[in-house]
Amino acid sequence: MSDVISKLPVEGVYARQAELPLIVHVIHELGVGGLENGLVNLINEMPRDRYRHAIVCMTRYTEFRDRIQRDDVDIIAMGRGTVPLWRTYLDLARLFRRLAPAIVHSRNLSGLDALIPAIVAGVKVRVHGEHGRDVDDLDGHNPRYLRLRRLFRPFVKHYSVVSQDLRKYLGDTIAVPPDKVTQIYNGVDTTLFRPADSGADAARLGRLDDKIVFGAVGRLQPVKDQITLVKAFAEARRLNPEGMRSAHLVIVGDGPCRAAIEAEIARSGIGDYVSMLGERNDIAEVLRTFHVFVLPSLVEGISNTILEAMATGLPVLATRVGGNPELVIENETGQLVNPGDWQRMASWLVTFMSDARLRERQGLAARQRAEEMFSMNAMVHAYTALYDQLLGRMGK
Repeated sequence: MSDVISKLPVEGVYARQAELPLIVHVIHELGVGGLENGLVNLINEMPRDRYRHAIVCMTRYTEFRDRIQRDDVDIIAMGRGTVPLWRTYLDLARLFRRLAPAIVHSRNLSGLDALIPAIVAGVKVRVHGEHGRDVDDLDGHNPRYLRLRRLFRPFVKHYSVVSQDLRKYLGDTIAVPPDKVTQIYNGVDTTLFRPADSGADAARLGRLDDKIVFGAVGRLQPVKDQITLVKAFAEARRLNPEGMRSAHLVIVGDGPCRAAIEAEIARSGIGDYVSMLGERNDIAEVLRTFHVFVLPSLVEGISNTILEAMATGLPVLATRVGGNPELVIENETGQLVNPGDWQRMASWLVTFMSDARLRERQGLAARQRAEEMFSMNAMVHAYTALYDQLLGRMGK
């Protein structure tokens, strides 16, 4: 194992907490991302008197670990890719024997490698979560990944999924029985993510009153497809140069596609109307400077950034993929377009730009839907209930 960070409290406190069941969450990497954000929220918000937690990263962790507010969470990096796979399996089995978890909860493809070591270590409750797919498996039918999901299916006691779309996929494509799948939506902190107040948020972050800001937040990776958004914004300016004169595009995030996105901005000649903010730690405040949120992804599980935008009171223009249609109600809280359809996206950018009442009406509806359907409490309660059920701790 390559690295371990321990956030254990003093011995006496830990001794009392050790009586609680331990959940080991296995993920690919603890860094910026929707899955990771959801996991951190779950650990931070779950009552301390219910479960202990540890995070096993198949590869590594970043400074994102500092978002964990609890002081009793071990974070272990396995360094996969730097050692043979058999060695990773052996290290995982030894780790699980030492930690003696009540539950191992793996997530996405990389997490499947934790299942056999968990069995070897005697972990009886093995949960696997599906949170979405990547650019090389947009529809979930990549032959290699299909084989892996089907191969590991017998080793999973129960599945968790973040959308009805993924629930259907597991049943139809992986042949997982319905009673072995629990669907739980991600939750959003509607206190942290809230609408802007009296211009103070906008002024602090430099939003100009004479600009209408279209904003996107996400890793700059192929699956997020920010280049389609840049093309759509350029086309919107071409379609209605006068109406889009005061429009501005803000892209938040960093990643391997940054250079390609910047090249497309330069090629389109819209550099004066686009801001690339890079990775930010103040997303809640940044969102309050937007007027419309745009998500051009090629695939999604359940988008945390859509939920955060809805809680901020923003209308959402997103692609019709994955769980997005479960979040965005067309003509009520936003609009949906097909992935890669930059022309249709451009048309909606022009519409939102020209109709302030539409922006306001759909933004208010989005906020209401976030409060009613996607609260943090609902997510935490659902995962706690699932863990209780699997361990026979009902009523604890």
